[in-house]
Amino acid sequence: MEENYKLAKWLSGEMTEDELAAFQAEPDFAIYDKIKKHSAELETPTFDEQLVLSKIIATPKKETKTISLTQHWIFRVAAVLVIGLGLFFGVRNFATNTQIAENGTQNTFLLPDNSEVVLNSGSEIEYKKWNWDNNRTLNLEGEAYFKVAKGKKFEVNTSLGKVTVLGTQFNVKQRENRFDVTCYEGKVKVNYKDQELIITKGMSIAFKNGKAIAIPESTVQGPEWLNNEMVFYQEDLKSILDEFERHFNVTLTLKSNDNSQLFTGTIPSENLEIALQILSTTYHLKPTKVSKNEFILTAVDAQK
Repeated sequence: MEENYKLAKWLSGEMTEDELAAFQAEPDFAIYDKIKKHSAELETPTFDEQLVLSKIIATPKKETKTISLTQHWIFRVAAVLVIGLGLFFGVRNFATNTQIAENGTQNTFLLPDNSEVVLNSGSEIEYKKWNWDNNRTLNLEGEAYFKVAKGKKFEVNTSLGKVTVLGTQFNVKQRENRFDVTCYEGKVKVNYKDQELIITKGMSIAFKNGKAIAIPESTVQGPEWLNNEMVFYQEDLKSILDEFERHFNVTLTLKSNDNSQLFTGTIPSENLEIALQILSTTYHLKPTKVSKNEFILTAVDAQK
């Protein structure tokens, strides 16, 4: 610190004669003196204050944006929300939609184009919302009634056959080895195995185990099951009992060996006991109630 003070006094010419003599006697004085001489030979460029001021005034000012920590946090949250919503709606649109009608119930719903579907008991439909207007295709297991909005081709796929329409009303029923289609309005194309058939209003077609079943034309405006009636065309007893179980959500146990008789007719479906009585009279059975949702049907001859 003392050394720096003496050097400063020497450079500013403030030393007394005695101080100067003592400083010049120091070993490092020759170095200090050489530096002083070379520094004096350096030229400092002329400083033009007016020119510098003009340049400062002419330079356009840049706006300084200040983002607070709070704003930065909000932006990050907003970005996460936007991405999250995008993924949510994307998944919803691309994912398979499933509609189910449990036993003992019916399910009415609208497809993305406002086509109306009514699912009968024990039935299920799967479809995708994405690109629906250009690909109106769904998969059906069970039975459903369709009122299709006009548009591009509409397809119903089942494990037994396919139904193709444009804009119409029709019913599709797929139960194990039987496939039924009825047209109530417009025109319907049905593909079953290697066959392709066209049916129009009032016409029905049915196949069982690969064989066609003749069904007479009808003037009804919609499927009877929507009006609490079960209509059967050449159905065997097992198939009828399966339909009873789905519609009434019950368990029916059959104790009879003579089940070959085919049934064609209409059975009201608002009351289980009445429906069972009609069926039991036809097939010579006696219904016995085991519990609230369980019945045994025994052949009358077997009781003798």
